[in-house]
Amino acid sequence: MISTAIRVARVGSAAELAAAVLMLAGFPAIMVAALIPSVPAFAAATAVTYLADHYLHRQGSYLINRLSKVRAGLSIRFLIRQLLLILLLARLDLSNNLIFYGATACFIAFYGLQAPHGALVTLIRNRRRLPVATRNVDLASRIRIPDAPRFGLLNRSAEKMLHLDLAAVVGILVAAQLDSATPGFIGIGVTIGLGTLYVVALMPYVRGKKVPPNADKVLAKVDEWLRDYQPETVLYFSGSKDSAYQVNMWLETMEQLDSKPLILLRERVILQNLAPTTVPVICVPGGVHLMNMDLSSVRVALYAANVGKNIHLLRVPTMKHVFIGHGDSDKLASVNPFSKAYDEVWVAGRAGRDRYAIADVGVRDEDIVEVGRPQLAPIQDWQGVPDGRMPTVLYAPTWEGWDGDPGNTSLMLAGENIVKKLLKADPPVRVLYKPHPFTGTVLAKAGAAHEKVTALIEKAAAERAADPRLQADTAAVAAAKAELARIEARLTALVGNGGTEKGDEAEATRDGVVDVARYEEIARLRGEWNDAYWRSFPVWEHRVITGSEPRLYDCFNVSDAMVSDISSVVSDFIASGKPYAVTDSAGLGVEEFKRQNTAVRAATILSNKASELGGLLDAVRDPAGDPLAEDRVELRQYLLGPDEPTSIEQFNTAVANLAIKAEARNVGQESRAAASAAEATTKA
Repeated sequence: MISTAIRVARVGSAAELAAAVLMLAGFPAIMVAALIPSVPAFAAATAVTYLADHYLHRQGSYLINRLSKVRAGLSIRFLIRQLLLILLLARLDLSNNLIFYGATACFIAFYGLQAPHGALVTLIRNRRRLPVATRNVDLASRIRIPDAPRFGLLNRSAEKMLHLDLAAVVGILVAAQLDSATPGFIGIGVTIGLGTLYVVALMPYVRGKKVPPNADKVLAKVDEWLRDYQPETVLYFSGSKDSAYQVNMWLETMEQLDSKPLILLRERVILQNLAPTTVPVICVPGGVHLMNMDLSSVRVALYAANVGKNIHLLRVPTMKHVFIGHGDSDKLASVNPFSKAYDEVWVAGRAGRDRYAIADVGVRDEDIVEVGRPQLAPIQDWQGVPDGRMPTVLYAPTWEGWDGDPGNTSLMLAGENIVKKLLKADPPVRVLYKPHPFTGTVLAKAGAAHEKVTALIEKAAAERAADPRLQADTAAVAAAKAELARIEARLTALVGNGGTEKGDEAEATRDGVVDVARYEEIARLRGEWNDAYWRSFPVWEHRVITGSEPRLYDCFNVSDAMVSDISSVVSDFIASGKPYAVTDSAGLGVEEFKRQNTAVRAATILSNKASELGGLLDAVRDPAGDPLAEDRVELRQYLLGPDEPTSIEQFNTAVANLAIKAEARNVGQESRAAASAAEATTKA
């Protein structure tokens, strides 16, 4: 029942739900206390609303956003409390008392301070919002960007300013209870004094050397940097916060390019969620700013997603444009007709080429280049289940998709059946569950299915932990947890909190040149973290794994088999050579399902009842008797290309070849322009 209420209210936890209920019930309670009148009851109800409101803000609750939409925002809630306090004074027959007039004047003056405070905060933020934000771009030597205001001044500024009324509210309540105006005027003085000081503290940041340069000057200096750096290959990306993984998967590849790389982003939220990299990054939210940017040295532009904002770079004829995508699968998104807008489409292997030919969406075969999947290098080949270790099966369903087709994911129709059969397997297996990060964002039913699967696994994990037949090496687990804590502490010290307490985006742009030594240490520590994570719990413990760490490929490496859906996850897992199963959620039938989806030709095909899971588990337990082993070897090469040359070598070759084509085109254009000019001069 509580979980249902949490889902309906769209809150994150039972504590958040309780805070929401207390806050919403608190305001009627304040009104009743004012009408009775009762100072203690009023004080208690007011304290509850303050605390609950503050907690919900700290949690970023969806309810807070909804209240703002229905004109019950933060300022209104504070105003209601203050008006009800005036009502309390009137009901206590204090309407002719000095404290009544003092309270009225205080709250009027207090709200008078909100206007300059809000104006100053807005002005400071707007002026410090540069037209671009960068990482690994040396702007500090070219332009003066002043330090950001102290973190406490701008962070949650409206909430902080409004909470200054606490001194006045407490003082007035004490005055009403003691029938003495002195405490009230002390509180009023503190509130008005602190509010005035807050406004005064903001004023230096709107004038003089504390104001950043204007947009034109910043853009000019970015162009100056571009002319000096001369980028040759650009990775372009636009998308929502949740799609950041699509660009993050290409960062390591960009670092390994033989040509000079640059990453161009269009949304600030993507920059905030970008993984660490040594590649220069420029975030340009404005389309006009991007189109005016000096990218004359760029010869190859890579696109990881088909989005509308791609047009702002696609219009540039001096570079060749390539769709590289963010995964290779048999989904319709992998053969999007928009792909024909690019000069070339790069796919992993022969399967990608054939996929476009079958789809017949206008992408010419000569414009398709097979480059492998550079990201798959960390995936380890399977050597079988080590003696004495319980096999591990990964369940990694994809999400419901934008169209909500139930055939997109196994989670809604087959998720429970799959997990129940894995949990009841005999001999037993360990289950890892790693859902797609978008799960439940379109369909509530998918989110509910995820919760059910999570509950099943957590319950089974608790039962297994209590099973006396399964003994954990407590000393080894404790040592791994201690190592994990040490690594996390060091990572926190190195990575910090993203600069949120040290400055703002403008300051991060100024100081955002990566420390290579620290970057390499972080990369090493993340590898150590992953190793320690898997040792920090018994090898038979079921796990639900969400979030970015451990990564999907890390889950591949500790698993002996996988159950998934039609997505790039399946194509990537094939690189491991391990047995896998794919769910025919749409009920196409085995032959038709294999005909439509190349990646499942070497898979165990599951119905929604998951009754075929035994075949997958048999292949894990007895690799020598696996009837699909040879099929997986052939399919791996068909989907992902040959092992030699390496994928990154193939990728670099493709970049170099396309850069030559772009340069040839540009030279041809210049020659034709020169010939036309010469002809015009001759005629003149």
